Order: sequence, then C-alpha cells, then structure tokens
Amino acid sequence: MPDARGGEVALRVLVVDSDPHTASTLSTCLAGDGHSVLARQSLGQATEDIARHVYDLVFVEASSVLTNGDRHLDTWVGDYPWTKFVVLAQGESAGLVLDAVKRGASDYLLKPFTTEQARLVIQKVLERRRLEVKVDALQAALGEMDPEADLPTENPQMRAALELARQVSASNATVFICGEIGTGKGRLARAIHRWSPRATAPFGEISCEARSANELDAELFGMTRRDVFPPVDVPGRVEFCKGGTLTLHDVVQTPPSLQPKLMRFLTEREFERFDDFKTRESDTRVIATSSTDPDEAVKQRRFRPELLLMLDVVRIELPPLRSRQEDIRMLVRRYLAHYSRENHRNVTDVSSEAMNALRKYPWPGNTRELRNLIERAVMLCHGGEIGLEHFPPNLLNAPAKFGIGDLVPLDTIEDLHIQRVLDSTGSIKGAAAVLGIGVSTMVRWMKRSKAALARGDDSPSAEASPTT
Repeated sequence: MPDARGGEVALRVLVVDSDPHTASTLSTCLAGDGHSVLARQSLGQATEDIARHVYDLVFVEASSVLTNGDRHLDTWVGDYPWTKFVVLAQGESAGLVLDAVKRGASDYLLKPFTTEQARLVIQKVLERRRLEVKVDALQAALGEMDPEADLPTENPQMRAALELARQVSASNATVFICGEIGTGKGRLARAIHRWSPRATAPFGEISCEARSANELDAELFGMTRRDVFPPVDVPGRVEFCKGGTLTLHDVVQTPPSLQPKLMRFLTEREFERFDDFKTRESDTRVIATSSTDPDEAVKQRRFRPELLLMLDVVRIELPPLRSRQEDIRMLVRRYLAHYSRENHRNVTDVSSEAMNALRKYPWPGNTRELRNLIERAVMLCHGGEIGLEHFPPNLLNAPAKFGIGDLVPLDTIEDLHIQRVLDSTGSIKGAAAVLGIGVSTMVRWMKRSKAALARGDDSPSAEASPTT
C-alpha cells in the first residue's frame, strides 16, 4: 500500500514489547511516517497476529523470544521468510542481540533509542524490501521468457533435489546430476551456476557422448593448430570457463583413454592441451550429468570407479515426470501461457479429457516431451481449448503404466523396462550395454516389438524373451 508521504512503500508492522513507553514511541514514529502499525504487549497475542496476518516488519523484545528455553524467533523466521524481525534489547544485552542475529533477525535496536535511530533501522528494511521486489520482478520477467526458468515443482522429491542444489551452489564442490533424458539436468546445472558466487564468470557445456577421444580432448582442453603459420592457440572449454562453471553432459560416455586426463584436472586443476606438453591451470568448477546409471557403467568397466568418486561429491537425483503427477497440470498451464504468447494464440485451457490423457501417459521423454507436445498442440488448436484431437496418436494409445509387484505377466514388466532403457540411452548399442545383453538380441526384441504393434497388441509378444 502507498505511503502517506508518497514515493515509499508502506510497511505493515507489528511491535511486541512489554514496556508501554517503548511500544508507544515506535508506534508513533511508524504511524507518523505512513506505516500501518499494531502494538502488542503479550507474546501470545503477537503469535496469533503473525499467524493470521502478513507483516513486513516485526519489532520484538529479545528477552521474550530467546530466554527461558523459548525459541519463538527460530519458529517465526522459519515459518515467515517474507517478514523481517528486529529485536529490541537493553544496551547491556549484547549476548542476546548476537544470538538473535545468528538465528535470523535482520537487525536490532538498543534501548533507550531515539526516533532517528528507529527510522534508520526502518530505512534499512525498506531498502532490503525494494531489492527483493526488484529480484521478484526480474524472476517474473525471466519466467515469461522461459516457463521453467525458476524450476517450478510441487513434488517433494523434486523440491528436495532443488534444496540440495541451492545448498551446494555456494561451494566449489563437484556436483553430479543424474536423471532420465528430459528431466532438466542441464537446466539445474545452469541454475547452480546462477546461484553461485561464480555467476558473473563464464558458463559452458559440452557433451561427452559420441565423440572420439581426440576430438573430445581438443574441445575440452584446447589445442594448438600447427597446420597454419604462425600456429594458432585454440583454447578449450576448460580455459574458457576459468573462474566459472563447466557442465560435462553424459560424462559416463567419456572415452576410456581420456578419463585419466579428466581425473588429473579434477584433482590438480592442471591440464595440457591436445598434442601439447605445456602444463596449464584453470579454476573451473565441474558439474557432471548422466542419463544412465553411472554405477552400472562402472560395473561394466566403461567408466573408472575412481573418476566416479571424484565427480560424485554431491549427487542430485532428478525424478522422472511420471513420478511427479502433481506437477503435470501446473507445467501444462505454464507451457500453454508461454507458447500462446510466443505464437500470438489465444489458447487458454486444456479439456478434462485431454488432461486425463496427459496424466495417464508414462512420459519417457519427461518434461522435455511434455513441453514439445504442448507447443505442438497450441499450433494445431484454432480455438481456446486444447482437446484430445490435438495430441499425437502415440499419446492416446499409450500403454498402461505398470510397476514392479503389479499383477501382470513378467514379460510385460520386462518389455516396459527395455523400452524405457532404450528411450533413455537413445541407441540400441547403449541400451544393450546397460541391459547386459547382446546387440543382436536387442535388435530381435525391436523386431518383435514392431510386429506386436502391427497386430495392435499393447505390448510386444512374449514368444521369446530378449534375455533368453
């Protein structure tokens, strides 16, 4: 609400103090400057008020919330992150003030105080509130450009993963993000960089999949081109991201011959460019991702166990979309608003039948697949509501979702597992390696699967198991 004097934001303030003179002085000062203020002498009344109303600022006696075993301040700071708490204390209560600041108090005011001292504390809160409003506005603008910029979720497992990511972002620890294709590993890696002290330094990404060792070595660590005169130095991603963050996507696909060099860089932050002997240094934080199980890659001797230990300082597991049912409607609405605005359409809703189909679909491509599907539907929709007719046939004919322990034939679970591994790895060879079967066996399974689909079966025929 606007301030009576104009220009400033008016704060909603609660004053909690057993001394009537202190409460009166603060109330008069705050009300005179146009702020809305309520004074309470009882901590019990104040607790009820805070639970019932949203306050920007609370002045409270330090002795009432920090002594005699009471820890009201801890609870308030945790439950009401928007509110700023300023403790009131006697001049000799330095210990209480320090304890309050450690527990989350924004500031303190020592008794007896003048109105000017009180106004100085209030001004600090106003400046902080203005900064928070600007940050919220920037995040909202960013959200308009990218509907997933703030990594929205209502799923407890996803929230725990994001909280862990925020906690480790301030450190230099190597982070290993695991999850199926399309779960947002790259987006989370960029968020960790954005949340970190390295945010103003370069951020880079490189895929370790489907590259020869020499090609990846040159792109990662750089090279000197000697086919031109004079020779030209070509820095790699490691040097480009000096002081910043480098994300190694699908790191378990790194060629075995290059893995020792990567291990040395992670340990010493030293490296040599491809076909060069000069040792260089780069303070680059590494974030690794994998769409397949890294522990399985170690078992199959495709990935060095000691390299996994170096990368696996903090592992963050991102759940698949089929495990995040509570997020589907929210994500659909975000994508809908984004692509409607981007394509100048007025598509504002999804029919109940279409939403039910989205909930039943197993989403092998996760949020990436959902996003693409909504973009397609917006382009095909000529009204204001997306219906079943705007979805591709594979979504409407999606197989039922089965899990381990369900009362279904073993072959059904086996076929679904093989299909999901194939979707995640993206190649017959990669899927065969993960499953521990031969490529020829995998090819036979795919032929059998296509034949079953041609007959109209929900799943491949169980004439022969791929593992037999």
